[in-house]
Amino acid sequence: MVTPGIPINQDIQILRVRDQQLVDARLVTMSERHRQDFQEDWKAQLRLSTQEDQFWDWEMKHRIYLSRDNYEGYAIECDNQTQGLMLIETRHHRSGYAPHRPIVYVHSLATAPWNRLNGIAPPRYRSVGGTLLDFARYRSEELGYGGLVGLHSLAGAEGFYRRMNMLEYGEDEEMDNLIYFEWYRQESSTDEEWDIVEDESLAD
Repeated sequence: MVTPGIPINQDIQILRVRDQQLVDARLVTMSERHRQDFQEDWKAQLRLSTQEDQFWDWEMKHRIYLSRDNYEGYAIECDNQTQGLMLIETRHHRSGYAPHRPIVYVHSLATAPWNRLNGIAPPRYRSVGGTLLDFARYRSEELGYGGLVGLHSLAGAEGFYRRMNMLEYGEDEEMDNLIYFEWYRQESSTDEEWDIVEDESLAD
């Protein structure tokens, strides 16, 4: 269970692409160390890319997360590097399918530049983005939201969220016509459990 104000540090595994082996990693609360990794390792590579998040500023996002109590930030560490980052909001967002129900909203989600499919070199690790997204669903369950998670997707990431079995709600004019995706299920004891989908891409 995540206790507010107490950093998390959980053992996980991600897939090392070069030998198709699962390797040990850590899912942790975002910290100054991850901001530094973004500045020193991610930023220059993203600026030289054509990725849609090339100008995202995780330093600024980190400051937002630290200053507001409805934000939580998480990172995945492996090989002494930050492999993925996620910022979620735990209040003030409602389901697109049932507006009376609160959700965990994924504000930002990114894998490190070297973990993306870019046509130049194979990614180093996979299952980073999927693991972070599954943790957002875990937080939704913990908060009593029934596992509901929503987000607005960049165009290049839409396929990833479809493969994660998120429902496609449609374009949102208030969010630059980005498509809104949601993990949603009805409030019923007869509902089927969530389908678990392995992360197949992490290009997004």
